Amino acid sequence: MLSRAVTALTPLFGRLTVTSEIKLRLPAGTLFVANHDSMADPAVVMAALRRLDLEPVVMATAGLWRIPLLGRALSRDGHIPVHRRTAHAALALDAAAEALAGGRHVLIYGEGGLPRRKDAAPAAPEPFRTGLARLARASGAMVVPVGHAGARRIASGSAAKQLAGALTAPVRRPHCHVHLGAPLRLPAETERGTAAARLAVTTAWRTAARAVGELQR
Repeated sequence: MLSRAVTALTPLFGRLTVTSEIKLRLPAGTLFVANHDSMADPAVVMAALRRLDLEPVVMATAGLWRIPLLGRALSRDGHIPVHRRTAHAALALDAAAEALAGGRHVLIYGEGGLPRRKDAAPAAPEPFRTGLARLARASGAMVVPVGHAGARRIASGSAAKQLAGALTAPVRRPHCHVHLGAPLRLPAETERGTAAARLAVTTAWRTAARAVGELQR
């Protein structure tokens, strides 16, 4: 499975630590929502979740499916392509709702894309899109906020800088931390649900950023 490969490879690029506020076993069909600030962070988050015996379906940009080996692995494991800014974008939410109804966990990135900034500095999650709140309302799924920090030290900035960062990461060994906040139910109203999710993920991100020394305690 892709998550096994990611878990095996991630330690080569840095040090990963994980903390969690989850106290009880999560119900089938739980929705995980994470901040998104680096091309490297999906691997970091997947590796962290697998340490906790969690292997969600990931909603990811459809462009990844055009990479031959990766695309086949993503399809085989049931991950969901998101055709951003096209008429097919809404189909991803339908596929996610179907996965949740079938008892699979789903990981979604609330911001819906990467930030435009080029530096490697930490920053709180950008505004969330409404798809998360609409998916949570339609499915009735519990939501787990996931905050991570440190992945921008592996890859950020221009394509050349990202490549250089990935190539030097095994030597630099950047510290990445993933924190899972307490599960919650989002308000049914879309705007309030979106705001509540962003606040919860921001709180989890601050915990992660402090863990890697990117924020003062």
